[in-house]
Amino acid sequence: MAKEITAVASYDAKDIQVLEGLEAVRRRPGMYVGGTDAKALHHLIYEVVDNSIDEALAGTCDRIEVIIHPDSSVTVNDNGRGIPVDIHPQTKKPALEVVMTTLHAGGKFGGGSYKVSGGLHGVGVSAVNALSEWLAVEVVRNGKIHHQRYDRGYPVAPVKAVGKAGKGETGTRITFKYDPQIFQGEVSYRFDTLVQRFREMAFVTRGVTIFFRDERSEREMTFYFEGGITSFVRYLNRNRAVLHPVVHAEKQMDGVIIDAAIQFTDAFAESVYSFANTINTVDGGTHLTGLRSAITRTINDYARRSSLLKDSDPNFSGDDTREGLTAIVSIKHPDPQFESQTKVKLMNAEVQTFTQQVVNEAFSRFLEENPSAGKAIVQKCLTSARARDAARRARDLVIRKSALESLTLPGKLADCSERDPNKTELYIVEGDSAGGSAKQGRDRHFQAILPLRGKILNTERARLDKILANNEVKSLISALGTSVGESFDLSGLRYGRIIIMTDADVDGSHIRTLLLTFFFRYMQPLIEEGHLYIAQPPLYRIAYKNSVHYAYSESDRERVIKGLGISPDKVNLSRYKGLGEMNPQQLWETTMDPENRTLLQVSIEDAAESDRTFDMLMGAAVPPRRRFIQTHAKEVRNLDV
Repeated sequence: MAKEITAVASYDAKDIQVLEGLEAVRRRPGMYVGGTDAKALHHLIYEVVDNSIDEALAGTCDRIEVIIHPDSSVTVNDNGRGIPVDIHPQTKKPALEVVMTTLHAGGKFGGGSYKVSGGLHGVGVSAVNALSEWLAVEVVRNGKIHHQRYDRGYPVAPVKAVGKAGKGETGTRITFKYDPQIFQGEVSYRFDTLVQRFREMAFVTRGVTIFFRDERSEREMTFYFEGGITSFVRYLNRNRAVLHPVVHAEKQMDGVIIDAAIQFTDAFAESVYSFANTINTVDGGTHLTGLRSAITRTINDYARRSSLLKDSDPNFSGDDTREGLTAIVSIKHPDPQFESQTKVKLMNAEVQTFTQQVVNEAFSRFLEENPSAGKAIVQKCLTSARARDAARRARDLVIRKSALESLTLPGKLADCSERDPNKTELYIVEGDSAGGSAKQGRDRHFQAILPLRGKILNTERARLDKILANNEVKSLISALGTSVGESFDLSGLRYGRIIIMTDADVDGSHIRTLLLTFFFRYMQPLIEEGHLYIAQPPLYRIAYKNSVHYAYSESDRERVIKGLGISPDKVNLSRYKGLGEMNPQQLWETTMDPENRTLLQVSIEDAAESDRTFDMLMGAAVPPRRRFIQTHAKEVRNLDV
């Protein structure tokens, strides 16, 4: 029998593609801005603002303005030096056009123009240009105003002077409109997301004013922090009881500026964030490692010297010394090495040593000069160590051992038959009534149901040893298979999707918030890796003649009724108070069927702001929560009475 030969595509010289100019960015936007979703859309603004921040770091800019216009175009204006407009010797084009249209072109490679910068690869503003429907740049420099416009990365006309500048006036103004051919679907800029980013930038760039205005909603904010990261720590801890004043350390070593601020509180969670050249390195890196190891080493040394730790006592672990810690480390490096273009992890090995030395020196001096604060910190660590030991023993009773997998799963868990975690999902359901409907309505092949009885413990106000004594939490940890806390292991996750499904009322919202608090504090990688979701059950059942429709919001209800072409009084309208009111078939059709359901994926856009929000909503301090309720009372919808 003759062997069948499958035809393959040719692979000759003619098949090698050379992408000219910025075409590579348009073809592979994920390589440059992380994708084409809302997160990548915001990254366009960050790239342009980062250039202005670099001017501030160079000491040549103290005001940055960001404006979102009604058509979603964005203007970023600074009073820096202005991008050079004279002819570039290699390309024979104006330097402005080279910077805007050529990848890896900029003033940050030679070291003469910028000592430190966040825009390191020279692709930032040119990538924004490539991914914009149009972009206009205006440069004020050498007494003139220069202008050039681009369409999808290509210059429409040469750089030209369009007016005279005021005496001593310099700066760059860039206005761009993202390209809907690249960023498709319903993507838009979020005011709150940008506010969080600009607040962080202002904290870590001491002395710069960032003005942000959204003309779509007429909202605006201005940020200026003379105190830098010390102000940042105070901001994060403003709802917490602190054990001592902020400890600040700042020093330059071999051209690298190390800036750190430390404060311990009575909280149980760790709130530590790292920045490199003003960029939030969300995955940490060598500067964060250096900070943490310095704090642990310094506390252990001080506790031994002060006889607060006995000879027979073991040293504190890193987890012991980080409970209740709020800290920021911000470094400025002339040649930082990041893991990727999105700059989420710092890799410079020498930064770890520098950070350790600077933090150790300043923190040791503070403890020696403030023995009462030192004693309070050590006492906090001792309590944490004892609680951690108790938690370890409690956790051992909860962890699903592989040899006893079927025996240790909680009895109320209705498991699925599929064993591949990539194909399975777990619904965490409020109450036995809804749990019964969900168990009957689900697809048993890949959907598991875990009903919770009542409300779980508020994990914001308890240590892990107390949390693990809660039966509902123990059932949840056993079902997930990841363990919890310091022994959390995402590889043990039994379900690819974890779906919180609660009633659309006040109690349901509270239970959902309690669960989100637990996941954020003790299983954060679960959220970061995209495994956590919130189900959206319908609010209304709309029946008319032989047709039944479901509405998931007030506006959705009006849209459905309008689509039927009848007056509202002619439909049979039912409002669901809880999931238990739906029969299994209705629950499947509206909330659990992958073909029809709506799931909201939980993500962490800004860890520092999320941390502060959970602390404010679920922490021990009442006044901040009262202020929040009073401020947002008029925005409440569907409040049960």
